Amino acid sequence: MNPAPFLRTERLDLWKPRAEHCDPVARIVMHDETSRFLGGARSYEGQVTRFLRNAGSWLVHDYGTLTVMRRDTQDIIGTLGLFYSWRDLGPDMDGQAEAGWILRHDCAGQGYAREAMEAVLAWFDSEHGRRIICMIEPANFASIKLAERLGFTPMRETKLPEDAATVCLFERAARQPGR
Repeated sequence: MNPAPFLRTERLDLWKPRAEHCDPVARIVMHDETSRFLGGARSYEGQVTRFLRNAGSWLVHDYGTLTVMRRDTQDIIGTLGLFYSWRDLGPDMDGQAEAGWILRHDCAGQGYAREAMEAVLAWFDSEHGRRIICMIEPANFASIKLAERLGFTPMRETKLPEDAATVCLFERAARQPGR
């Protein structure tokens, strides 16, 4: 299946989803500290479904999320990347490539998300060259700062249809390779 990482950075290996990644990724996302800006802890079954849906994005759209592994320890520390999004938030959001990053709570603030997302975005720009959106809870200041560093600009605030939570919507214009 995937004999080697899809992308490599200075400290990280980024893998397309593999069956053995499902349980560690689900447990990372379910942790209270990790999930505090994701609408709270979610069920294990829900996380498995999410993992499989994001894995399917690779097959259908030729992009998806990646499992983040520290090269020095081989520890799985998160999931991030781009995935096909349909959230019933309007034509400026629905059907777009959506960026997202979730790292294990004890790995936050060490530059892993930025390092990995810069590699993912460079790959996406060279392969797809399309506009990308992302959605962040207003109190998640660290993710908002990262989004801005990655070239995302604010679009608008809205409420999610499923739970009426307020989120900030961001976009990153389509880029050509090397820009």
